Amino acid sequence: MSADPSVLAPEPAGPGTSDSWVYVVTDIEVDGPHPGPNSLRSFASVAMTASGGECGRFEAVLESLPGAAPNPETYAWFQTVPEAWSACTTGARPVSIVLDDYVQWLRELPAPRTFAACPLGFDGTWMDHYLRRFTPYGLAQGPYERDRIFHGPGLCIASFAAARLGRAPGGFEPSSLDPRLLGDVPHTHRAIDDAVGYAHLLRTLLTG
Repeated sequence: MSADPSVLAPEPAGPGTSDSWVYVVTDIEVDGPHPGPNSLRSFASVAMTASGGECGRFEAVLESLPGAAPNPETYAWFQTVPEAWSACTTGARPVSIVLDDYVQWLRELPAPRTFAACPLGFDGTWMDHYLRRFTPYGLAQGPYERDRIFHGPGLCIASFAAARLGRAPGGFEPSSLDPRLLGDVPHTHRAIDDAVGYAHLLRTLLTG
C-alpha cells in the first residue's frame, strides 16, 4: 500500500535493500500502571511483512491476575469509555491458556519476527512481564536463550514515526498524526482496533 505523498515522503530505499522481517504489531489494554498489582486485560497483535502484507491476527481477553485489582484512577477512566471496558473484560480466559495459544500462533509465523508497539516501552514491558511469568519466553531474549519466539530487540513504532516524520521523539504522541497515517482507523481502546491502526502506520512508514 502506497502512502499519500502529502502525508509522508520518505527517502527511497538503497539498491538491493531487503527486509525479510515479520513485525508483530501489538496493542494492550491494562487496568492500571503496574504489571502484577494490576492486570493486562486484553491484547491484540497484527503480524505484517515489511512490504505491507498481513500474516495473521491474534486477539485475546485475559482473566485478572490473582490478588491484583484495578487501579482506581484507571478504572474511573474506563467508566468514561464503557465500550472499551466491555471489550477488554468480556469473555476473559485463563492467562496461561491465552499465552500458550499466543506462543503457538507466533511459532506459526515466518521468521525472523520482532515485536512492535507504539510505544514499545509501555506495551513491551507488560508483554515481557506476562510472557516471562507464564511461558519460558520473553520479548527480547539474550544470546544465552536459544529457544525464542521473537528475534531482535523489538521496534518502537512511536520512535520510528517521530524519526521519519521529523518530530521530536520525546514529545511524540500518535494522536497528533494525520488520521490517514493510521488508515483512518478510529483509536477505540479496543486492542484489535488500535493494533490495526498502528499496523497501518508502520506499513506506511515502511512502504510509503
